[in-house]
Amino acid sequence: MTVDVKICGLREAEHVDAAVNAGAALTGYVFFPKSPRNVSISEAGALTARVPVGVRKVALVVDADDDLLRAIVDGAGVDTLQLHGHETPERVAVVRDTFDLTVMKALPIADQADVEAARSYQDVSDMLLFDAKPPKGATRPGGNAMTFDWTLLKNTKWSVPWMLAGGLDASNVAAALRISGAGMVDVSSAVEDDQGRKDVAKIREFIAAAHAVQT
Repeated sequence: MTVDVKICGLREAEHVDAAVNAGAALTGYVFFPKSPRNVSISEAGALTARVPVGVRKVALVVDADDDLLRAIVDGAGVDTLQLHGHETPERVAVVRDTFDLTVMKALPIADQADVEAARSYQDVSDMLLFDAKPPKGATRPGGNAMTFDWTLLKNTKWSVPWMLAGGLDASNVAAALRISGAGMVDVSSAVEDDQGRKDVAKIREFIAAAHAVQT
C-alpha cells in the first residue's frame, strides 16, 4: 500500500497545489496564533476550496474552545479536526460528538509510558497522530523538527489508523516508516525554506520519498 502523506501548516495557494499535485492524502491548516504557520479562518477557506474531493482538509487546533471550533467548522472548509493540545479523552469525545467531523488526536511520545497513555484515546478518536514531545520551553506542541524513538511504536496494534510525525524529512522518512510500521506520515517544518513558508521542491521530494516505501 502507498503511504498516506499529510503536508501541514499550509498558508499559500501554490503550496496547497504542490502538495495535492504531488499526491498528498491530507492537507493541514494551523489555527494557533503562536505558530508561524497560523492562518485565519477566511484564509484557510480560500485554500481548502482548492483541494479536490478525496484529499483531506485538516484543521490543527490547540486546546480550542467550542466557539473557535464552530467558527472553523463553519468557515474554513475542513473535514477533519486535529486536536494538538492537552485535550483529555473526555474532551475529545465531546468534540467528536458535537461537530460530527473526523477527529484526530495528536499525542506526544518520549517513552513507553506515553505510548500506553495514548491507548485511552482509541475509543474517542477516529485517528491518532504520534509526535515528539516538544522541548522544554517550547511555545507550540508540534512543528519543532524533533524526532523520537520510532521503535516505541514497532509492532504496536491500534484500533484506529495512526500517523507518525516529528522531525521527519526526505532523508529519514523511509527509515521511520520501516522502523515504526506507520502507514501515514505528517511533515511541516522539513518542507520549508524559511520558518512558516513552504518550499515546492521540498514538498515534492518528501512525498516522493514516502511513496517510495510500500507498507
